[in-house]
Amino acid sequence: MSIMIIFMISVLYKVKAFGAAHVKVSREQVAEHRIRILAAAARLFRQRGFDDVTVAEVMKDAGLTHGAFYGHFPSKEALIAEAVGQALPPAPDQAKPRRAAAEFADGYLSIRHRDNRPTSCLFSSLGTEAARGSADLRHRMTEAVSSRINHLSVEAEGDRPKEKRRAAIAAWSAMVGAMVLARLVDDETLSKEILSATRASLPLV
Repeated sequence: MSIMIIFMISVLYKVKAFGAAHVKVSREQVAEHRIRILAAAARLFRQRGFDDVTVAEVMKDAGLTHGAFYGHFPSKEALIAEAVGQALPPAPDQAKPRRAAAEFADGYLSIRHRDNRPTSCLFSSLGTEAARGSADLRHRMTEAVSSRINHLSVEAEGDRPKEKRRAAIAAWSAMVGAMVLARLVDDETLSKEILSATRASLPLV
């Protein structure tokens, strides 16, 4: 009898351990699937905009079924807000060296950035659409705009903080606008000229 009790306890312990491990794996898979969905959404939104990308297309690109979507997000609007939030650059880490404003501008106003829409700047790719987006989406993008202005203000032209901030706003606005125009025109020479002329005019030290 005692042997039977010990055997049953052993079986129950193994079943419990297997169940806990299964739950852990499932949670890890859910987290991995969510990351894949967000990455696919950010990539497709940059390429084609919010309106022209369906939930089904996002899930297919992520390698998941359409029906699994609502286990992660309540709506497409919620996906847009989170995908954009994940794709926006994080606030600068004060413990790490700050990227020089001139170096950032060089990379931003480059042919490589112009042609690489799937991973390009969200402001030049989706700015006009985001302006019509949800309050959550606009708030996330507002924070990112403020962060970029603060970054550029450090090395912008001007003797006083107010002058530097004004120059930084002008620089960031010119950079985003130039990228939009450079992608819009069908004249390669003009496109390159827009990028180079804007870079030369930026009020950055």
